[in-house]
Amino acid sequence: MRGYTGKLLRINLSNRRSQVEDIPEQLMKDFLGGRGLAVKYLYSELKPGVDALGPDNKLLFMMGPLGATTAMSVSRIAVVTKSPITGCIAKSIAGGNFGAFLKFAGFDGVILEGKAEKPTYIHIDGDGVHMLDADEIWGLDTEETQMKLRQMHGNSTKTICIGPAGEKLVRYAIVISELRCGGRTGVGTVMGAKNLKAIAVNSSGPLGVYDSQQFKSLAREQIEGLRTSPRRIQMTDFGTSYLTLGFEKMGIFPVKNFQEGHLEGVEKISDEAFAKIKVGNNGCYGCMTKCGQERRVTEGPYAGAFSEGPDYESIWSLGGNWANTNLGSIIAADSLCDKLGMDTISAGSAVGFACELFERGIITKKDTDGLDLTWGNHGDMLKLVEKIGRREGFGELLGEGTKRAAEHIGKGAEAYAMHVKGLEIPAYEPRAVKGYGLMFATSNIGANHMYGRPREELAGKVDRFADEGKGKDIARNQIAQAVEDSVVQCSFTPATGLTPESRAKLLVAATGFNEFSDPAYLDLIGERILCLERSFNVRDGFSRKDDTLPARMLTEPLKNAGPATGQVVRKLDTLLDEYYDALGYSPQGIPTTEKLGQIGLDWVIEDIKGFVK
Repeated sequence: MRGYTGKLLRINLSNRRSQVEDIPEQLMKDFLGGRGLAVKYLYSELKPGVDALGPDNKLLFMMGPLGATTAMSVSRIAVVTKSPITGCIAKSIAGGNFGAFLKFAGFDGVILEGKAEKPTYIHIDGDGVHMLDADEIWGLDTEETQMKLRQMHGNSTKTICIGPAGEKLVRYAIVISELRCGGRTGVGTVMGAKNLKAIAVNSSGPLGVYDSQQFKSLAREQIEGLRTSPRRIQMTDFGTSYLTLGFEKMGIFPVKNFQEGHLEGVEKISDEAFAKIKVGNNGCYGCMTKCGQERRVTEGPYAGAFSEGPDYESIWSLGGNWANTNLGSIIAADSLCDKLGMDTISAGSAVGFACELFERGIITKKDTDGLDLTWGNHGDMLKLVEKIGRREGFGELLGEGTKRAAEHIGKGAEAYAMHVKGLEIPAYEPRAVKGYGLMFATSNIGANHMYGRPREELAGKVDRFADEGKGKDIARNQIAQAVEDSVVQCSFTPATGLTPESRAKLLVAATGFNEFSDPAYLDLIGERILCLERSFNVRDGFSRKDDTLPARMLTEPLKNAGPATGQVVRKLDTLLDEYYDALGYSPQGIPTTEKLGQIGLDWVIEDIKGFVK
């Protein structure tokens, strides 16, 4: 086959056996690849009620049909499982080089099953699939792990791995390839629960496509457009750090655990401030944008600290969320999270949550192992980040996520846990952009900014403070995101040089599937994926009651947030009704029998028809 390899590698860690399976052509046409194919396999193979950290859960890594080709920004990999922090379906998108080299090895994806008896890693090379003892790398951080595997298997080895946080089952552990993370929903935690430290690949390319001449021409057009694209240049120069000052001015940048929207001294952590310590760029396979910003602290207590970042979300979670404007500490905290292997958004949110509890007297130094969690005290906050990653002291509790930690602490702590379905809310104030509020509430993976963000509102094309009229837009954006995640392309669309039309042409040239020539057909695939994820959650008891936001967003007017001051998400129920109606769901947020039939999910009807009221 072309574009696709047509092969899936299934690995059972319990009995240490692997087998190669053909991926049916119709599945590719129905679910495209990446997130879509992974969700289809997970839904079909996982029974409702499975323990996310038990051996019956499965972890899938899946590439898209354009991955490992000469096209730009399309060689990321989708990671899908049942989430240990939400209990919902989980998806995370990882960059780096691992996905492309997995495809060069002959596989569109990997399904991991069971649990290894002892710490294990997988090595894939020209001689096959090897399950090897991980004693030498268990306990190492992610940087040390990848370095050690290159020493053992050669400098060309490409790896995806977990760090100590994954081994210790921090519920928001990540997977990481080079300096790129699959960063949300606890996919690394599931890998750790399976006693799997890493997957290492030695392979070579390139991969063939269906119409090589047409594909080459289309890829060249994409590249030429990117050479002079202002958005691409901006991403190469600054990554996403340029968003900080603009969003803070708009009241979108949350401060002090979503208490307000203004950070005094925010200019100290602006894109220009970070640019002064930039030492290089980093990027994913086959992408000229190289948006990763390599930065090294040159002075002060954090001199020498280095990270490939932080991006906007991490600048917020390790900066604004802590009322912290010490640039060096943000670099150090970002690096620490990456090496420990945990999500900066959830880790930073857990610390911000603890700071508010400390401010309100709900917890004291007696609870925090003596740490002073006064706002802005970045030194003790970094110590707490490390405690979380190693599950030590107070960090043991925060490693459970803010929802579970709040339930354990009690004393009203639940009011200060900023999460949806258990997943911490990222760097966008829902009261300042109501579309984000609806998107977070309805996301099938919990509060995630990459699940169909309200681009129209961020661009000023739609009133971001309006309390109605957003359901159709958010539904459409979530469908579009599902397509992007199944290609699997970078979600910074203006910086990829791809339009729905040019992407469709590339897909046809790569695969020979003429169905992909119609963007409307791809949108149907996106809707199918979104609906199947919703059905996965419905089987496990999720419904409208879970599509909500913290009470703070619904009842407390936003403070000190410029033009967004005083805003509240006033009509979430109205927005939910609009959203469900746009997607053909029942008033309880359940896909209807009619809708399932319309989009080719007839085989799901029996699973969830009892939930439709």
